[in-house]
Amino acid sequence: MWSQSYDPFGNFLLSSGAAALPVVVLLGAIAIFEVKAHVAAALGLITALVVSIFVFDMPAQMAGMAAVYGAGFGLLPIGWIVLNVIFLYRLTAECGEFAVLQRSIGSISTDRRLQLLFIAFSLGAFFEGAAGFGTPVAVTAAMLIGLGFSPLAASGLSLIANTAPVAFGALGSPVIALAAVTGLDIHELSGMIGRQLPFFSLIVPFWLVWAYVGFRRMIEVWPPILVAGLSFAVPQYLVSNFHGPWLVDIVASVVSMASLALFLRVWSPRHATTNGEVDAAAEGMSTESMSADSASSASTGGDALPPLSSQEMLRAWTPWLLLSVFVFLWGIPQVRAYLDSIWSLKIPVVGLDQLVQKMPPVVAAPHVEAAVYSLSLLSATGTGILFSAVIAGVTLGYGPRRLIACYFETLYVIRYSLITIACMLALGFVTRYSGTDATLGLALANTGWLYPFFGPLIGWIGVALTGSDTASNVLFGGLQKVSAEQLGLSSTLMAAANSSGGVMGKMIDAQSIVVAATATKWYGHEGAILRFVFFHSVALAVLVGLLVFAQAYYWPFTLLVP
Repeated sequence: MWSQSYDPFGNFLLSSGAAALPVVVLLGAIAIFEVKAHVAAALGLITALVVSIFVFDMPAQMAGMAAVYGAGFGLLPIGWIVLNVIFLYRLTAECGEFAVLQRSIGSISTDRRLQLLFIAFSLGAFFEGAAGFGTPVAVTAAMLIGLGFSPLAASGLSLIANTAPVAFGALGSPVIALAAVTGLDIHELSGMIGRQLPFFSLIVPFWLVWAYVGFRRMIEVWPPILVAGLSFAVPQYLVSNFHGPWLVDIVASVVSMASLALFLRVWSPRHATTNGEVDAAAEGMSTESMSADSASSASTGGDALPPLSSQEMLRAWTPWLLLSVFVFLWGIPQVRAYLDSIWSLKIPVVGLDQLVQKMPPVVAAPHVEAAVYSLSLLSATGTGILFSAVIAGVTLGYGPRRLIACYFETLYVIRYSLITIACMLALGFVTRYSGTDATLGLALANTGWLYPFFGPLIGWIGVALTGSDTASNVLFGGLQKVSAEQLGLSSTLMAAANSSGGVMGKMIDAQSIVVAATATKWYGHEGAILRFVFFHSVALAVLVGLLVFAQAYYWPFTLLVP
């Protein structure tokens, strides 16, 4: 048994600096030195191992097994999702149906600001609610790139949009995990998060379009932005407070999509924004890039093309409807339990399972950490996506040989992305089991009366490190509860703040950035994506901190706290 130590230097400033080194190396290599993502991930992993073993005194074998455990988790379920989503996308693109899909989305609105709003925010929230784990970014980024958005816009904006729904993603998994590790009532936690995030469900759509085209062009389309945000925020509040965390994103996203589509039937912008124009405004693109972008958009459907028949639209949408159905089914706990009953394997990680002990003040009492790898291939979300892709391929006319060939082509194309994801998760698991991430959390927790502001930033760090709001809640939920009780604050408020603040870290976690780069085929440009989204992530996390601070101390925000 090895017990974690959170201040090996006896100086919390030095200990926190050492704990931050793996993150600094990883993000610095990507954003500043533009090192290829898989190389940067390997460098970050090596740094994490060195810090864990030589600074925090974690036994080398334990650190190595934590890395192996994390790499396995990176490949299944996360890499498995990415592989099969890209496979489906390549099938539809190769046979030309994706181009038809682009034209059908254009029929909702030819304005790219509104296409972005519908796909990245409203539709992306559905996939977040049903599956999570990178699915929404992979799907929406692929759709946006196909519509003629530049790779940077498609990647970065998909990441910004995938924030407000994350706390209730994968049928409420983050809230369920938070309740399990804190012992707090799941309905109280769901309701508390549901009184924080609706503010950001209103803000994020405006923020998203603003990041794309600037403030003036955003104001031109404020009515549909308000419709999309409000029709998401209201159901998000109602379902989370009066039902629970399970169906929040599903209900809210469906209401948002329907409301936006209906509103756009009776409203259209005075000056539509199309082709490369907005990318030039948002990203300073060159004239050549604008021309190429415009040509891409024009080739996918313009005024000269005849209107699509209902049969053509149905055929183009069928693969994505199948994807939605399978992802939703695979997200239902009863379905997952049934599939696991057919075949599932639990593998204790030798040399790590039940051998690492978390210590106070991260937890109220010493707690032994489990390390059991779930090889649940049948119930994995990626398996449902694979089934939808195969069925879609058959309906689109693919034979067995071509399906298999396309699958291996996809595997080859994204090979470096899978390596990157495995290394990223290996890094996250090493920091988790060594306690270095807890050291960073404790540094923020020791801020006294300012703690309600910094509490959400602890969740932000957790998601940035692990790539998962669920994992961040498991990691820091107990710390938030203990710190809140010591300071006389509501433990429900601060536990919920961990999840609400964490969602803003989703856009900068390296795993999500790699998924976005893979979906847009913009390999090797992860640094540009990180630089694009970093400010937005920090600014929104700070706003969550200010909201929680107001909830803790200032009327009328205190009325939102039970």
